[in-house]
Amino acid sequence: MLLEKIESLLTEIGSLKANSSEEIEQLRLKYLSKKGQINALMADFRSVPAEQKKVVGMKINELKQSALQRINELKEQFAASEATADDIDLTRTPYPVALGTRHPLTIVRNEIIDIFSHMGFVMAEGPEIDDDLHVFTKLNFAPDHPARDMQDTFFIEQNPNDVTKNILLRSHTSGDQAHYMETHEPPIRILCPGRVYRNEAISARAHCFFHQVEGLYVDKNVSFTDLKQVLLTFAREMFGADTKIRLRPSYFPFTEPSAEMDISCHICGGEGCGFCKHTGWVEILGCGMVDPNVLEACGIDSTVYSGYAFGMGVERITNLKYRVSDLRMFSENDTRFLEQFTAAN
Repeated sequence: MLLEKIESLLTEIGSLKANSSEEIEQLRLKYLSKKGQINALMADFRSVPAEQKKVVGMKINELKQSALQRINELKEQFAASEATADDIDLTRTPYPVALGTRHPLTIVRNEIIDIFSHMGFVMAEGPEIDDDLHVFTKLNFAPDHPARDMQDTFFIEQNPNDVTKNILLRSHTSGDQAHYMETHEPPIRILCPGRVYRNEAISARAHCFFHQVEGLYVDKNVSFTDLKQVLLTFAREMFGADTKIRLRPSYFPFTEPSAEMDISCHICGGEGCGFCKHTGWVEILGCGMVDPNVLEACGIDSTVYSGYAFGMGVERITNLKYRVSDLRMFSENDTRFLEQFTAAN
C-alpha cells in the first residue's frame, strides 16, 4: 500500500506545472515542507515490515529527489521565461549556484523549541561570556566543585580574591535561568537554548563546544509529577507516540531530587540493538526539582515557590534522530554532509 502511494506521488510530481513563483512555492510546501506529503510518509514507514524497509526507504529517497529536482526545474523555467536583456545580471557567476540548507542542529533545535512552545514555554537567551556568579555560585556549585577547574571551564579572567567575579565561557545554559530569575517574578516558564563551551579533547564523541536547550518552570505547588508529564509529552512529540520514558536517580548541584531520563530506543523498539547497547533504553537529558538554595540565591522565596528544570544536548537529540556517528561533522561544514538534510527543512 505504501509503495503504491509512493508510485502515485512520483507520477503526480513528474507532471507538476506552475505559472508563477507563488505557485512553485506552494508546490514546494505541499511536497517538501516539514508538514508536506513526503514527510508524512514517514509515519506509515514505521509500520513497514523489517524486510521491506530497505526497498521502501530507497523509494522514499527517490521520491524526495524527484520532487526537489522537479521544483528546481520549474523555478529555472519560470526565471528563464521572465528574463529579458535589460534584467540579465552580467556579473552573475555562469554556473548554477547550489541551494543551501538549514544545519541539522538548527533543524532539531527549532523542533525542540516548537514542542515546548506549545506547552507554554517562552524563549530566554543569555550571554555566552558570563561570570562565575551566574554560571556556578547562584546554581549551588560548591567553591571547590571540579567544574570550576581549568580542565573543565574556559576562563577569560580569573580573580583570586573573589571567584564569583571570574569571567568565563559558559559551560551550560543554566546561567541564563539565574539571570532570568533575578529580574522576573514567578510564574516563570522559560526555555534557554544556546552554545556552551567545555575544555575537552575533540573526538568523534566529544567537542569543546556544543549546544544545549534547558527549561525552567517556577510557580506555586510545582511537583515532580508535573515535570514527568512535560518530559513524556516532549519525548512522544519528538520520537513518536509509542515512546516510553524512565527516570533514574542522579545528582546535579542545582536540582534536588535529580534524575537522568531515558527513552525507549526508537530504532529497535526497545528490544535491544547496538545503538542502545542492547538495553532498549537511550539517555537523552537530565532533570530535577530546583534546589531551594538556587531559588533563594536568585531572590525567589523557596517557602512559597517551587520549580523544576531540565536540560538536553542538541547534538545528542540530533544523533538519535539522524544517527550521525561523528560529532565533528556538525562543525566541519562539509557540504556533502549538509546536503543530506535538504529535505528536512
